[in-house]
Amino acid sequence: NSMLTDFRLDFLTENFSRLKMERPNKFLKDSLVNNNFSGYTNRYDTRIYTFDEKEAILFNDDNTSFNQLNTILNTQAKATGVQGLYYYDESFDRFSYISKKTINDFSGNLLGSIFILVTPKKIKNEMLYPELFSRGTQNAIENSSLYAFAIYSKGKLISSHNDYPFATSLPDYEFSGRQYLLVHKINHDELWYNAGADKKIVIVKENRVSIESITLFSYLFCSFLLLTAFFWLINVFISSRMNPQKLRSYWQLSIRNQIHGIIIFISAVSFIVIGIATIIFFISRYESNNREKLSRAIQIMKNQVSNSLTVGWRLTDSLMLKDNANEQQVEKSIINIAEIHGVDVNIYDLNGDLKLSSLPLPYVKGIVSTKMEPVAYDHLSNKLEVQYFQEEHIGNLNFISSYVPVIDTSGNAYAYLNIPYFTSQSKLQQEIANFLVTIINLNAFIFLIAGIVALFITTRITNSFSLIGQQMKKINLGAINEAIVWKRNDEIGSLVNEYNKMVGKLDESAALLAKNEREGAWREMAKQVAHEIKNPLTPMKLSMQFLQRSIENNAPDVKELSASVANTLVEQIDHLSNIASEFSQFANIENANKELLDITASLQSVKLLYDGNEKLIINWTLLPRPVMILADKTHINRLFTNLIQNALQSVGTDKMPEITIEESLLHNELLIKIKDNGKGIPEDAWPKIFTPNFTTKSSGMGLGLAMSKRIVEQVNGNIWFETAEESGTTFFVSFPVAES
Repeated sequence: NSMLTDFRLDFLTENFSRLKMERPNKFLKDSLVNNNFSGYTNRYDTRIYTFDEKEAILFNDDNTSFNQLNTILNTQAKATGVQGLYYYDESFDRFSYISKKTINDFSGNLLGSIFILVTPKKIKNEMLYPELFSRGTQNAIENSSLYAFAIYSKGKLISSHNDYPFATSLPDYEFSGRQYLLVHKINHDELWYNAGADKKIVIVKENRVSIESITLFSYLFCSFLLLTAFFWLINVFISSRMNPQKLRSYWQLSIRNQIHGIIIFISAVSFIVIGIATIIFFISRYESNNREKLSRAIQIMKNQVSNSLTVGWRLTDSLMLKDNANEQQVEKSIINIAEIHGVDVNIYDLNGDLKLSSLPLPYVKGIVSTKMEPVAYDHLSNKLEVQYFQEEHIGNLNFISSYVPVIDTSGNAYAYLNIPYFTSQSKLQQEIANFLVTIINLNAFIFLIAGIVALFITTRITNSFSLIGQQMKKINLGAINEAIVWKRNDEIGSLVNEYNKMVGKLDESAALLAKNEREGAWREMAKQVAHEIKNPLTPMKLSMQFLQRSIENNAPDVKELSASVANTLVEQIDHLSNIASEFSQFANIENANKELLDITASLQSVKLLYDGNEKLIINWTLLPRPVMILADKTHINRLFTNLIQNALQSVGTDKMPEITIEESLLHNELLIKIKDNGKGIPEDAWPKIFTPNFTTKSSGMGLGLAMSKRIVEQVNGNIWFETAEESGTTFFVSFPVAES
């Protein structure tokens, strides 16, 4: 169809007179065949036969007569899908196209006839079909290594593509009137097509379900990893709001994540290194193989080309002159040599001008220069090298090209032989692509296995650390600390052994510390008791000595003096009793009798003690319902009595004491606030406020707040305060609510 567009009747009518002269006839025929840019001439041999109005031959290449061609058209040819184009079988595996054009002048008088015969070339090696004219999807099956196809005519195999073992005779398949037939085999699927006229076409594709499934899994798995990493990075940037400190915190990975990351990173780096190294190896091996192959081929072809050239060319020192009588024979010889060796052949003279080519179209159309490549020409003509390789390109098509001089019997070069290897780049890319698919499939499973192994290893290691961590959380100075049992003699075992040694030493240290604390506490207690007892004993002693001297001196007021001394002694004895009671209560806080206690009721009972006192104001805000805690009732009463008494003592004599007591419930925690209107607590006293024996008042033993803190801690509660000068102090007490 592409060819016949140039054989328009109006064009042929205008130029038919040129066909009656030899040179214009040859030129016009050559123009009609070779000026088509589509590249079909590389796949077909086209012959044009011209006859005058009397059916006489007009300078045709052979003596085929008008009647012979007309008989073929009328008796053997069958119509094609293109109007005016027919085909006929030359043999069981060969056919040709034929078309006839009857030329009339503008008056309707017969000028002559033109027959066009087109025969598909039998290309012996696929490398002869240049990639330069590949049409992508139109030639996808022909160029693809995934497909194989064959054509059967009258039950016999006439052509096949790729290395699939087609049967030489048509298999016994029953189409039953169908145009297509799908045949499933163990490793391949065959699609048969009934083309009519006893012709069958089969296209074969390897059944790659398993490898395609693995490939799909690999791509999905890798895509999942990339998407996960991408969304993780987005989440990091959004959460950190691009704050450098927060960004650094995200990269502080746990041991589990570090091991995971290292194993995956090593696998990925290995994949990249192996991939790059293998691709470099492929490229190097391909270039080496191509050079070696071209070197062998060009050396063998050099002699064959030399013999062919001497037949059809007259040779001088620098020029190759055509012998027109044998020109076509030489061209056919060169094409046969190219087909035998599966390469393309170009012949240049000593001036670097193209003389012959087995693939003339790129040069005729001006796609490629008819001048020899300058660098190659320099190496062969000026540097006199016997062979030269270099990479060349036509547009985006890269290929290797080899050059050698053709030498006569006297040892003088008279031509240059060039072999361009067009298909090397595509095969290299195909091999690299196949390798990458394979290595991606393998590494997807390697990543998966590495992830599982990393998960197992990290789980085992982190579980060991978790066990040690849990045991360390249980360490208590006042309890028996258990040793960890570890049966393996590894790094974790060494850590466990050190932990067990530490626990043993800690128990010994805890016992010694407890002993020292008890002894220290008793010493402090003895000192405090001695100090507190010594204070009232001194006035008691002085009073008794004064009374004794008065009696010895027969003082007149001995009776009144005795009564005064007796009152002093009673007062100091009461004070000693109070000291003993305070220390006794402080020492017995640990002996608590815990029970379910309504804290609101306890506060109500304390409230009754102060309701009748007109010298102070207490504002009570209590909950309307019972709130139960687990505590000792006596201790709780003492706690609030101490806190209220402490609040009263913090207020000076210049104003009325006002205390606010508020009770609130938050979730499972009861909070009680006791606020006074005193002068507040000095800042330097804040750290010592709950320390025994510390007091900011002129009297007292400093045990009230210390006792209150121990009572609260006994029931797993908490006590703290807030204070400010001239606005008073607020003590906060929280208790965990008991489950009802």
